[in-house]
Amino acid sequence: MDNFININFNKKSLDTYSIRKAILRALTKNLSNLSGNLLDIGCGKMPYKQYILKNSSVKRYIGLDIENAIEYDAYIKPDYTWDGVTMPFENNSFDCALGTEVLEHCPEPDIILNEIFRVLKPKGAFFFTVPFLWNLHEVPNDEYRYTPFSLERHLKNSGFKKIDIRATGGWHASMAQMMGLWVRRSDMSDIKRRILSRCIKPVMRFLIKHDKPDTVIFKEGQMITGLYGIAIK
Repeated sequence: MDNFININFNKKSLDTYSIRKAILRALTKNLSNLSGNLLDIGCGKMPYKQYILKNSSVKRYIGLDIENAIEYDAYIKPDYTWDGVTMPFENNSFDCALGTEVLEHCPEPDIILNEIFRVLKPKGAFFFTVPFLWNLHEVPNDEYRYTPFSLERHLKNSGFKKIDIRATGGWHASMAQMMGLWVRRSDMSDIKRRILSRCIKPVMRFLIKHDKPDTVIFKEGQMITGLYGIAIK
């Protein structure tokens, strides 16, 4: 779990460092919106559970995953599973919900968003992140890359009224992320990967340092690494 919270910048983490730091930064900025009973949708191994419990007003953390989800950790299981159609909870059960890097795997996003809206209490908050610039993963269960406009439309269609969507990174972070993904995940020899990782690392450090995601405006020509936000019921 530490590589989601205590994230080291080294040759082996060039593909994941930028986005995981960005997600953690976004989550930290929104901890004040999380309290009471929290539902983690698509929870996997729940890498942010202890961080949220220690740094927010969340008192109870419930992990939910799809019945046939990939097993990321043999020792960490979701508290509940569901069939992808109806969550096993009553209406207005949770004060807040969390969905990090999960909506892109939902073939019918309105189904999951409708269910999140249903199980949230009035004024409940849903914190989410989705990738935009990322390789195919968990194939064939990789469905979408959202723009901020499509994501906002889906959230509104599900009933959410107050929606705030922001970029996890802009042009500099996008370049750094592509370099990291290329050098760590594309086909190349081990020796070439070692040499290029050593060369690319300082360039990536420079790009990440100079990226200013808080200033990103969703305009023509803008590049983003991904999106995060809060939607209020």
